[in-house]
Amino acid sequence: MCADRIRVGIIGASINASWGPRTHVPAVQALEEYELTAICTAHEDTARESAAKFGARLAFHDHRELVNHPEIDLVVVSLRVPSHHRVTMDALEAGKHVYTEWPLGANLQEAEEMAALARTKGVHTRVGLQSRASPTLLRIKELVEEGYVGEVLACHMTHFGGGGFEGPSDQLWHYDRSSGRNTMTVAFGHAIDIFCYCLGDFAELSAVVSTQVKQWRHTDTEQSVDVTAPDNILVSGRLRGGAVASVHVAGVPHHSGGYRLEVYGREGTLLATSSQGPNNAQLSLLGGKAGGELQELPIPDRLFRVPAETPRGSISNVAGLYRDFAQVIRTGQATEPDFETGLRLHRLLDTIQRASDDGRVQALP
Repeated sequence: MCADRIRVGIIGASINASWGPRTHVPAVQALEEYELTAICTAHEDTARESAAKFGARLAFHDHRELVNHPEIDLVVVSLRVPSHHRVTMDALEAGKHVYTEWPLGANLQEAEEMAALARTKGVHTRVGLQSRASPTLLRIKELVEEGYVGEVLACHMTHFGGGGFEGPSDQLWHYDRSSGRNTMTVAFGHAIDIFCYCLGDFAELSAVVSTQVKQWRHTDTEQSVDVTAPDNILVSGRLRGGAVASVHVAGVPHHSGGYRLEVYGREGTLLATSSQGPNNAQLSLLGGKAGGELQELPIPDRLFRVPAETPRGSISNVAGLYRDFAQVIRTGQATEPDFETGLRLHRLLDTIQRASDDGRVQALP
């Protein structure tokens, strides 16, 4: 690693892509700890064009060349989920630190293999659960731990977002649950992760995992495809601290209701809402003590861990993960969310699926 900056190579930051150039590129560029050194895309022309646009010195169209390049310290894997395992394993084998987007793998087995290899190689890892860097959600976690609401008695989260039930075939490819990308793994995975991060893990749960819309339409071919990926996930149970809890995440066809997190305790209440998801810049927080009214709660400046000019929302949350990861790489003191965090979340999702399949309450270790 160079003395001043951590040299980053992003795999999947084509100018034609969405998440990589929209979040990872500006997040890395906003932080003095990093240098955006290399871009890798599937084709040589787009690699060169993307590298030039984003100011990277190196361009690759073979990820193996990037992960083995001596001037790369950190490999970022921002690809479609089916490619996460192969590319991440190659980066780990090359002895590089790795930031891989969530879901970590397309299934639990892939996640287990990735986490195991990271342990063997002794490198540092990050998984893209960027809601953990949201200042508003971090404040909720603090307030709960500080006793603002007292003993948590009940808590509820909903996230109803656009289901994407029709679109071009090259974009609407995740109707097959084996792809690893669906409402269960992405929208629900992010939601349940931040829910448990703020309020504690489930001790026991029951679940309904359902595919309500059983066919999607490809608008370019006018063909309908059979869907195996779930679009509704409802979990209810009890948290380790004793609170009764429920989480319902769904992809819906019209007029999505956005995000809502409610926390009710003996001494007060917290309410977070957004017209979109938990990563949205417009996420608001209300709180009220017993006998008082709900009012907007300020978010302390110390929870905004990135430069002020960094766009709020997804970019600043991703940048927050990067800033913390820089300290991990430099000091060697691991923090979450790393691959072990991702592996635990994959195991939780498998337990939820089992609870739905069996129709029985599942106790968690």
